[in-house]
Amino acid sequence: MAQRTLDRLLNAIEGDGRLDRPGHRLEQGLAFAENLFGVTRGRARGFLHGVWLGHPFHPLLTDVPIGSWTTALVLDLTGQKRAARAAVGVGLAGALAAAVTGLHDWQYTHDNARRVGLVHGTLNALALGLYGWSWVQRGRGHHLRGQLAALLGYPVIAVSGFLGGALTFRHRIGVDQTDRQLEPRRFTRVLAERDLTENSPRRVRAGDVDVVLVRADGRIHALDNACPHLGAPLSQGWLRDGSLTCPWHGSQFELHSGESLNGPSVAPAPCFQTRVRDGWIEVRRMPAVATAPPGSTLVHQQEVQP
Repeated sequence: MAQRTLDRLLNAIEGDGRLDRPGHRLEQGLAFAENLFGVTRGRARGFLHGVWLGHPFHPLLTDVPIGSWTTALVLDLTGQKRAARAAVGVGLAGALAAAVTGLHDWQYTHDNARRVGLVHGTLNALALGLYGWSWVQRGRGHHLRGQLAALLGYPVIAVSGFLGGALTFRHRIGVDQTDRQLEPRRFTRVLAERDLTENSPRRVRAGDVDVVLVRADGRIHALDNACPHLGAPLSQGWLRDGSLTCPWHGSQFELHSGESLNGPSVAPAPCFQTRVRDGWIEVRRMPAVATAPPGSTLVHQQEVQP
C-alpha cells in the first residue's frame, strides 16, 4: 500500500507541467547568481558538483541532516533535551550545505527529473524551516514546541528522501551514463586518417560503440561519445586548453586521460587507445584500472605505425 501511494505521488509529480514555470524561473535565478559570483567559471563549480570526490557531493551531505535529525528524535524520546538540540543544530548545518550542492546539481537536470527535483527541494526547505524553528524554540526553553516541530519535520524529510532516491535510481541523476563495457577489445578501423581534421571532434563507430575522435597537437585521441553526466554527444562539443567540453552542460574532459576537469560530470569519460595503420585510424577499449583513484583513468597512449 505504501509503495503504491509513493509511486502514485511520484507519477503525479512527473506529469505535472505546472511545475515547469517556477522551475524555469528558479533555474534562471540560480544561473544569474552563480554567474554574478563567478561560480560557473571557477573551481567552485567542480567542487560543488563533487569532481574532486569522484562522485556527486550532494548525496554525501544529505546523510548529515537525516542522521542528525533521527538522532534528535531518539534523544527526545529519552529526555536528553540539550543533546537533542545539539543534534538538531548539526542537522541544520548539514541541510544548508546539502541545499547549496543540491541546487547546484538540480539546475543541470531536465523534464521529469527537474520536476521531481523541484518538489524534493521544496520539501527540504519546509523541513529546514520546521527544524530551524525547533532549534530556536528549544533554545528559548520551549522544548515541547521544539519537539512538536521536529515531529512534523521528520515525515517531510522522509518523503523528500524518497524523491531524492527516485532522482538517483529512476532518473539516474549523478549516475555515470556511459557504457563501461570492454568492447572493442581489438583494434578496430573507424576512419581514414586523412578525414580527421585538426581540432574538429568527429563521431565514429567502433563496433557497437560511439566514439569521438579528436586530433590535437599532432596526436589522435578517442573518448566515448556519450557524456557521463546525461549522455550528451561529445562530438558536438568544442575544444579548450587540451580538453573537450560537453555541448549541453559544459563538463570538461581531458583529452589525454578522459578525466573530468569540471562538472556537472564527476565521472571520467572512457578512453580508447588509438593507432594509425595503412592510413586508417584504429581504436580499442582502454582497459580499466582497478587501483586508480576516483575521477581518474589509465593514461592515454597512442601507437603510430607506418
